[in-house]
Amino acid sequence: MSFLQELVHNRIFVSAVLGWFIAQVLKTIIHMFLTKQFVAERMIGSGGMPSSHSATVCALATATGMEYGGGSFEFAIAVILAIIVMHDAMGVRRETGIQAKVINEMLEVFTNMGKKMSPEEKLKEFVGHTPLQVLAGAILGILIAVMVCMP
Repeated sequence: MSFLQELVHNRIFVSAVLGWFIAQVLKTIIHMFLTKQFVAERMIGSGGMPSSHSATVCALATATGMEYGGGSFEFAIAVILAIIVMHDAMGVRRETGIQAKVINEMLEVFTNMGKKMSPEEKLKEFVGHTPLQVLAGAILGILIAVMVCMP
């Protein structure tokens, strides 16, 4: 079997990639519904509902647990990775997004006398996630892995 064939038949890999992809599509649809405009960047960008980072690592951990068992070192590594990624999304990356929003507002007031800044001038505000966004991504990832890995 070739490398690509093996990769496509790797249920752990497929679960993680599907977790990311489905979360990104949902994130784009939800953003479009809330703002009434399509923003292509949402398909690859971070931040927003649901967390694609959480969906990816939870799909990875769930599929790994289903494949190798809860006592395996592979599952332990995947779970610790998932915890670190989700904690970071709610912590440092979320704070970075909040700070970027405040700095962008300050720059508009002080440097442009209230004029809107161009998208190129602004700091990226969609960086982290709320706990609800992380939870939604985690649940999505777990469900996807269960569907992919069921016998």
